[in-house]
Amino acid sequence: MQYSADGQSEGTATVQFPRPGFLASVFRDLGAEEGQEPDDAAAGRPGGGAAGDGPSGVGPTSSGPSGQGPSVPGPADRGNGAGVGGGAGEADPDEAVAAHARAAALTHHRTLAVRAEHDRLADLLRRAALPVSAMDFESQLRHYQPRPYPADGPGTAEEPEPRWEDFAPAEPPAADPESGPSRRLLDSGYQRELAQARLTHQRALREWRTRRAEAGSPAADESRRAHEAAEEARARAVREYNESLEECRRAYRLAEPAAVESLLERALAAAETATQDLPAPCRAVFRPLTRTAVLDLDLPPLDLVPSLTGYRLAPDGDVLPVPRPPVDRATDYLRLVARLALRALQAADAVDTDEILTGVVLNGWLRDPAAAEPLCLVSVDADRDALARTRLLPPGTPYEERDDEGVYADAEQDEALVRLRQLGAAVTPDPYDRAAVQPAARVGATVPAAADLSANEFAHLVRDLLTRGGIAQWSVRLRGPAGLVATGEGAPGTALPGRWVVWASRDAAAIGAEQIETLVEAVGEESAERGLRLTTGRFTEEVLDLTAEEGHRHIHLIDGDGVRELARTHLGLPLATGG
Repeated sequence: MQYSADGQSEGTATVQFPRPGFLASVFRDLGAEEGQEPDDAAAGRPGGGAAGDGPSGVGPTSSGPSGQGPSVPGPADRGNGAGVGGGAGEADPDEAVAAHARAAALTHHRTLAVRAEHDRLADLLRRAALPVSAMDFESQLRHYQPRPYPADGPGTAEEPEPRWEDFAPAEPPAADPESGPSRRLLDSGYQRELAQARLTHQRALREWRTRRAEAGSPAADESRRAHEAAEEARARAVREYNESLEECRRAYRLAEPAAVESLLERALAAAETATQDLPAPCRAVFRPLTRTAVLDLDLPPLDLVPSLTGYRLAPDGDVLPVPRPPVDRATDYLRLVARLALRALQAADAVDTDEILTGVVLNGWLRDPAAAEPLCLVSVDADRDALARTRLLPPGTPYEERDDEGVYADAEQDEALVRLRQLGAAVTPDPYDRAAVQPAARVGATVPAAADLSANEFAHLVRDLLTRGGIAQWSVRLRGPAGLVATGEGAPGTALPGRWVVWASRDAAAIGAEQIETLVEAVGEESAERGLRLTTGRFTEEVLDLTAEEGHRHIHLIDGDGVRELARTHLGLPLATGG
């Protein structure tokens, strides 16, 4: 029924009836179980009204905030879906907004954690590229600096007696120039300073007398003798250390394996100080036969490089990780591996001031406890000349930030990887796919077999053998993992006079006649007088018969037994048997 402003009826009435199932939907919204009849909900009960009679009949009654009577859902409650007109299962908007805010905060915090991992990797890349300090023998020498006896300094018996004039405070100025000294003595502040000064003077005088009395006591003499004995022990320890270091230097110059390996491992350990939080131990084995150091570097685990770029919030409220492209992650890992490898090579080169090493072989191994054997992910076979041209990156060069890549540069432009490949390094294409490379040489016995030598080791071995036999002006024309082709000049009167073409290789199969014919052609092309075919294996009977003929007598043969005999004769070191 509608009423006018004066309260009279206008003659029109509007009656609203509850929709079917209306109370049940309200009960469900309020959490009531289905089929349960709320208190005072039925018509005719005390405190309750019939449906549609008034406000009390709109919904279930409940106690108000003070327990003073029933309360009904107001407009605010209806706006939250708890009153009239609220649909079944309608969510609270405030709770939805709060849940979205929590998910956004979680996404933000997880993204910050991923960014911290990227920052740590960038810091490791920077520190791994720092220059290596040389750990040669000169830098390891110790120096003795004597420490004076404390009694020989200030505070001895020769110190003059403390005087009161040095402790007396300055007298306060008089307010009246005509007033006598008694006025100044009545100043309380001056009296306190005077008392404190007397106590300080008495303490200093007592300590002076004590030092003077103890100067000639037996305890003082014993203390001086103990100090002198301790100084003699310090000087003796420094002298003995320097003598042992000099002995190690003499052994190093004689290329004794223990001395060379000790110096190399000290240098490698010192190079790791910049990245102590990244364990990458490196072991060294020295081969006196080829004067080559073989280094085994333990690479960091693969999970050191972040696999995510961050997190994002999905439309449905889920926090989803954003993975990095696999190629980017592999490149970042290889970037770190390249810096660690260059640092180890630089440390070995910097410590070799006496040029004992002819080359360094470095193998980087990924040691996974779950794998049966470690994987070689990088292998470098560098001679001394190549190492002299190789230097670590300046600290700031590879980290110029760009908007699209940040601290990470393109793999083909990364200075460390470029320099590593310039050394002829074999680098895995994908470390996360466990793609291994063939090690240039393995850390084993100091007396290796010919097959265990790296390409540079074998080339240096052949050169040393033939140079000591009389061939000079050595020039390598071709070199590969299996062998080399070189030319040389032998001085007249030596065992190998004239111009030579040398073809040396490590072969498991026997050398046939076709290779001899190829060598004959190379001798003619080089205008040489003789050819030498050297192999660690053997020759067929056909080859032996061929070189005995008149047209092939300028071709000389050295088999595996001959190579081992030359090593024993000219180098004084054995070469182990084996292909």
